[in-house]
Amino acid sequence: MHTFGILGMGLVWLVLLLFIVAIIYYKDRDTESEVSAKDILDKRLANGEINEKEYKIIRDSLRL
Repeated sequence: MHTFGILGMGLVWLVLLLFIVAIIYYKDRDTESEVSAKDILDKRLANGEINEKEYKIIRDSLRL
């Protein structure tokens, strides 16, 4: 029952610590790739999907 003793306990803590670090790493990585609403709006204007009047209306509504 106590095959691994202290070594097993250390291994459990190491795995738990690595799991927590991995979660934090991937969570931070996802937030860096998020694009803001203003970036999307600017891109739509640049692509010609909306005109300047629509751009200003949408921009003003996003500022609430």
